[in-house]
Amino acid sequence: MKGCTSPALVFGLVLPQLGLAQKILDGVVQWNIQKRHASTIPNRLPRRAGSTYDAILRNERLQGGYYTDCEMGTPGQKVTLQLDTGSSDIWVPDSATSVCEDNGCQFGSFDPGSSSTFKLVGKDQFSINYVDKSGANGDYFTDVFKIGGVAVKNLTMGLGVDTDIPQGVAGIGYPNNEATANGYGKYPNLAVSMADEGLIKSMAYSLWLNDLDASQGSILFGGIDTKKYKGDLTRIKIYPAVNGEYFAFIVALTSLHAVSSSGNDTLTSKSFPIPVVLDSGTTLSYLPQDIVQQVWYEVGADYDDRFGMAVLPCSKQKTDGYFSFGFAGPNGPRINVRMDELVLDLTTGSPPKFTSGRYKGQEMCEFGIQTLGSSDGPFLLGDTFLRSAYVVYDLVNNEIALAETQFNSTGSNVVAFASMGAPIPSATQAPNQAAVTMKPEVTTPAYSASDGFGDDGDENASSGMPSAFGLAQMSVMGVAMLFTMIGSGVFVVL
Repeated sequence: MKGCTSPALVFGLVLPQLGLAQKILDGVVQWNIQKRHASTIPNRLPRRAGSTYDAILRNERLQGGYYTDCEMGTPGQKVTLQLDTGSSDIWVPDSATSVCEDNGCQFGSFDPGSSSTFKLVGKDQFSINYVDKSGANGDYFTDVFKIGGVAVKNLTMGLGVDTDIPQGVAGIGYPNNEATANGYGKYPNLAVSMADEGLIKSMAYSLWLNDLDASQGSILFGGIDTKKYKGDLTRIKIYPAVNGEYFAFIVALTSLHAVSSSGNDTLTSKSFPIPVVLDSGTTLSYLPQDIVQQVWYEVGADYDDRFGMAVLPCSKQKTDGYFSFGFAGPNGPRINVRMDELVLDLTTGSPPKFTSGRYKGQEMCEFGIQTLGSSDGPFLLGDTFLRSAYVVYDLVNNEIALAETQFNSTGSNVVAFASMGAPIPSATQAPNQAAVTMKPEVTTPAYSASDGFGDDGDENASSGMPSAFGLAQMSVMGVAMLFTMIGSGVFVVL
């Protein structure tokens, strides 16, 4: 089965909609993303408006993931790419590849022979693989990359000559995580190239996905928007691999609480502090099995073998409970994730119903926190977490800044990074990061919060756990090469 029809794509794919890029201040670029189905994409490109760069990100409620529209080459060829903080290459299918010729690539493809500025720089040196066994192999090339009127003139990108994935990816992670093969060295990817060409002042960007029902969010290169979050913006460390190199946006999750009208429970895990990757390319969130069992008990979720994931009644979306994620030790930032961000539709049509058990006859939804079936990782906080957070990724200082998101904000106050390597604007450093390595006592929660997630009495316990990690749970994009990197010691022990 090709990548376009794999189970992972059934739950993880987002249909393209119109993106908009704006240079809104000197040194800041915004990309916007909007929610729309593929059949309704306007036949036009976004326009340029101002100097911080902000792109509109599109959210498709059911399928997850965030996409934006751009152009490649001269004259520009329209393509729609998935935004992915979990990988580091911009790549696009070759228009001559079989997946495009046989099935059509509705997200767009690239014809190198039609671009006068195309230059082949790495024959057979691009190779990327995802956890659902899909992938792309091909060449590296340089060409003009344009989002609206904002152009990177000589960007290195991957061309999927042999791929079963019918859409491209805008990977914006660390250059160390690039999908180079056969001796092709590290190259300046998007954030580095934007800084090199003077479009942004520092290699950093902020992400505002907005809520599950929102029509748009944005990513702001080179700055922050103080109207898109509430409370304090707090800086925390990104952790390197054991060799000291930075590959992924790994931060320390140091606490998790379940909170509802009926109580407050401290959830514990033998894996604390938990190294988690903040990954926009992954639809759901994945944590160690022991703590996920506690989360499922709180909300009354049951593992369903048919779907390879935990499910629960759709009515639970309206309960008052939430989960509070704490980072970087005592007094670090906390992000509260409500149930209306965690209970997701399983299908586009009428939802399936429970056919037996305590929820018999009720409509079934998937739950946004899942398990890998082990305590080995990698652990990922994907879109079900990130929508509730305003996140600033600083690739120069190797820091993340977090604050609770301001859902559906209509205001804007953009602040640019002052210079290359300047600290994240308006952010203070978490005060007790030296305590991150402390392991809390592992206890059994009282589950006093469980009634507030739905009155299920003593039957809250999940009916089972997966024997192994189900690949169908995870979005195709965003976890590229993470499994292979574990064997190389990429994930730090905190």
